[in-house]
Amino acid sequence: MLKALFLDMDETLCDTVAANQQAQQKMAQQIAALYPSLVNTPAIAERYVTGMYREWSSEQYQRYMPIIEQQGEGAFRVQLVIDLLSQQGAQAVSESTAQQLQQQFDQDRIEAFDFYPGITDFLAEARKLFTLVVITNGPEFSQIPKVERIQLKDHVDHIIIGGQEPEQKPARSIFDKALALAQCEPHEAIHVGDSLASDIAGAHNSGITSVWIQHQQPLDAELGINPHHTVMHPSEIPALIKNLHQR
Repeated sequence: MLKALFLDMDETLCDTVAANQQAQQKMAQQIAALYPSLVNTPAIAERYVTGMYREWSSEQYQRYMPIIEQQGEGAFRVQLVIDLLSQQGAQAVSESTAQQLQQQFDQDRIEAFDFYPGITDFLAEARKLFTLVVITNGPEFSQIPKVERIQLKDHVDHIIIGGQEPEQKPARSIFDKALALAQCEPHEAIHVGDSLASDIAGAHNSGITSVWIQHQQPLDAELGINPHHTVMHPSEIPALIKNLHQR
């Protein structure tokens, strides 16, 4: 019997990509206004987003991890802005200017952050049948404002933020915590998420049925991770969960 539904937040419940894109576009406009001589400011803003998600080269890892560990996520993101602007020829980029750009990006992103259409109705109905636990990776710096923006606590029973835990998805410990909160066994839960490496692998490692939201991603055969169920878009989640519950 299905007792619990575990859910990722970004790109599962909420359209994070759309929020990032809106903030990215505004950041490019702000950079162009501050530094008219720079070319291709959209590329600078795009690199900020990839850097923010830690899609780093080995050199960037060596540069940025000590900053995160010693000064925190905010300091890293400010330094990332300084580096990206300097690499494109901006002269004497001040920390205050970089911080202004970084903070405005965060503000624009949070203002645009929201559930996919229909998700709140789905959560309200699902909560009548299951214990709902959101398991989201990411630092407190970025995840707590998102959780607060959408008032997630009003829609689910428990929220686990990876940055507050000893380990993040796909670690078994974070799924064990979700199982304990839901007071159920692995075979009584389903986990829904968009990341094969984090969500699907983590669910499988814990003996939990997986639902992969594919979006436009290819199924990477090299990972060797095959989800139990696949939907193309979050709008398909309600029908699948209803079908699984009725089996």
